[in-house]
Amino acid sequence: MDAQPGSYALLLQADQPRIVRIGRLGPLVVEPGCYVYVGSALGPGGVRARVGHHSRLAARPHWHVDYLRRAAALRHVWYSYDSVRREHAWADIFAHMRGASIPLPGFGASDCACLAHLYFFPRQPRLDTFRRRLQTALPNHGRVDRVSAKGIARLV
Repeated sequence: MDAQPGSYALLLQADQPRIVRIGRLGPLVVEPGCYVYVGSALGPGGVRARVGHHSRLAARPHWHVDYLRRAAALRHVWYSYDSVRREHAWADIFAHMRGASIPLPGFGASDCACLAHLYFFPRQPRLDTFRRRLQTALPNHGRVDRVSAKGIARLV
């Protein structure tokens, strides 16, 4: 994983039901299953720095996902490099995948018109399905790679 700009999806696993307060957004009822959070990393340090931040539990949460990380473990990150903000297109694709639901409207989307940038799935979505849908929606989109939580620990 490089320090280039890009987009990413954090795949988080919750094993226990729990209620987590997401800053001023309010309470999120966390159910067991897979949570997918979509973001962009266009600033200094790019994808590597942003994913590095999200791989650790934040002492002082900054983003909505920092609060969720207290109740859900990071399992994988899907990412691609691009200087164009693609998180909104990624969010739309996840929103339309089988089994997707929005657990808390507005999560991760306080600076855009998307309903949310967090999606819940009873089972982890498939990367090959996401890649196919992304290529259909954005034929010139670059490759989406995957790294596990263990791999992230070695990279950041």
